[in-house]
Amino acid sequence: MICLQLEKLNSRGFEIILVTSGAVGAGRQRLKYRRLINSSFADLQKPQVELDGKACAAVGQNGLMALYDTLFSQLDVTSSQILVTDNDFKDADFRLQLSQTVNSLLDLRSIPIFNENDAISTRRAPYEVINHFQDSSGIFWDNDSLAALLAMELSADLLVLLSDVDGLYSGPPSDPRSKLIHTYIKEKHQGMITFGDKSRMGRGGMDAKVKAAANAAYAGTPVVIASGFAADNIIKVLNGERIGTLFHKDAHLWIPLTEVGAHDMAIAARESSRRLQGLSSDDRKKILLDVADALEANENFIKVENEADVADAREARYDESLVARLTLTSAKARTNRMLQISALVKSVRKLADMEDPIGRILKKTELADGLLLEKTSCPLGVLLIIFESRPDALVQIASLALRSGNGLLLKGGKEARRSNAILYKVITSAIPDNVGEKLIGLLTSREDIPDLLKLDDVIDLVIPRGSNRLVSQIKNSTKIPVLGHADGICHVYVDKYANMDMAKRIVLDAKIDYPAACNAMETLLVHEDLSSNGSIQDIIRELEHEGVTLYGGPRAHSLLDIPEADSLHHEYSSRACTIEIVDDVNAAIDHIHKHGSAHTDCIVTEDSDVAERFLHQVDSAAVFHNASTRFSDGARFGLGAEVGISTSRIHARGPVGVEGLLTTRWILRGGGQVVAGDQGITYTFKNLALDS
Repeated sequence: MICLQLEKLNSRGFEIILVTSGAVGAGRQRLKYRRLINSSFADLQKPQVELDGKACAAVGQNGLMALYDTLFSQLDVTSSQILVTDNDFKDADFRLQLSQTVNSLLDLRSIPIFNENDAISTRRAPYEVINHFQDSSGIFWDNDSLAALLAMELSADLLVLLSDVDGLYSGPPSDPRSKLIHTYIKEKHQGMITFGDKSRMGRGGMDAKVKAAANAAYAGTPVVIASGFAADNIIKVLNGERIGTLFHKDAHLWIPLTEVGAHDMAIAARESSRRLQGLSSDDRKKILLDVADALEANENFIKVENEADVADAREARYDESLVARLTLTSAKARTNRMLQISALVKSVRKLADMEDPIGRILKKTELADGLLLEKTSCPLGVLLIIFESRPDALVQIASLALRSGNGLLLKGGKEARRSNAILYKVITSAIPDNVGEKLIGLLTSREDIPDLLKLDDVIDLVIPRGSNRLVSQIKNSTKIPVLGHADGICHVYVDKYANMDMAKRIVLDAKIDYPAACNAMETLLVHEDLSSNGSIQDIIRELEHEGVTLYGGPRAHSLLDIPEADSLHHEYSSRACTIEIVDDVNAAIDHIHKHGSAHTDCIVTEDSDVAERFLHQVDSAAVFHNASTRFSDGARFGLGAEVGISTSRIHARGPVGVEGLLTTRWILRGGGQVVAGDQGITYTFKNLALDS
């Protein structure tokens, strides 16, 4: 895997030097085998003398280089071997010749492979432990320090040290509390890191790698410590991806020493949420009203930043559906949907006026005389919301978190960077000091997401809002519960008993009111009688008049003479949709179950029996009769706002408002009762009125 990466980089013109290890281990294994097959049974019963390490190195180096030569030859790459010892670097002539030789090899596109010549090294064997300590005297003491020395000697542009873990952690990598450090800052991290056991590979451990990396970095060569087992990690580093741990002499200038990592940010959000829960209901309501006032007062600033995001998106030629989701302060393109700051302010104030959801008694039971059990509502804890394109989502989610008493971490898309930043600043400025603005954290780097998804000890729920790809990646990358939906493939089924004027209004609204929304119609199902008598033609003409591109399923394609759809499970998020002809309501239900996404589906019919069959048999989060799928929305459901729409079957389903961000706790009030084998207590299990 490493050789393949080096071949790719070599072909792209990168000058590569490889520092390797493994000669001693390879030689020891080979010599043990030879000794075994050449020994008699009696010889094997005697105490075995440890093999000479220098002999192992001499034998192993031969095999190690033969392996590299074979691997690189298969990739049509020329490799070369250079063996060095610690004493060599004390000779100025050697160092000059070393530089000249390496430069000549690099000019010839050969990859020099360095290793310490352990067979003739005059130092104490670095592969042996003496008095519980490895010998670390001299100019270099293992292959990591050799690599750092060569990087400095040869003025390398970058040094990559490969490890068996992802990089430098704040503690032993096996400890779940340890967190990956992306940028090493000497002033911050030196002396604060607890190293784990020695690496399974090589002589040193992470401690040795850090020392070598720091030496090279502070001498002018940037260093990255990364996993050698992850696919294409070397290439990813050179492509600028945030892989492993970076060492750089100027790192202290880039990141403040008070930098808050993802884990600390989540803990701070939890602590702030507990302070928020401790406030009175009126105080929590006032925070929301202050947020609404702040949004209203800063409308012009928000508009300027959002317009800059929209302009950048158009210049980058983003899809119109994304631009539509991004636009915050004006009408959506060619729709009647207005999403202005005033609408967001109104939704925040509506949330403030709702009944306080925290601490509500949901059930009250007398377990026994003088033993009262209450089931109450409480916040989930800390929410992580990852969303694309839609800055209005930030306002809705933040206001819902405030109302439900949850801490919040937000990661928006880069296309809405300016909009998200100004909205975050405005909202957090309205949070009082006795709660703390750290109640809500805004993350700006995509590279933060993998770290966040590992924080199952401090994050209680992840809610992704974005593309199918985004949602699927998150679900596959975390142990934290995920709430949301991957697709919004909504159907409208027009039955043979439908009122056609009503059907036309519903279909047009479901498709063109806001085509980019997840609750927009993506597939129109039509009873076969309507296709044979021509009743559906009027709806088709209206859709085409509104600029909707039509694609047909297998039957509609031939009957209506329209292009065939590539897939019946497709979310267009634009002015396009699929039409298919079905036999009856049962066939429509089967089609939805086979090709839908369990989001929102609708039937248009005047037959109440057919309608009830559809409503009770379609297994989707929202099922409508004679109403547009566009009603599947938190605000339109009277929830004030929504954190997203869930197609999950556990916890919340459909549009998720405040109640979907709550869980329950049990409160038991007694007077000294004990179980004592249940001998001295008489259970009554009497349900009590909530106001008793």
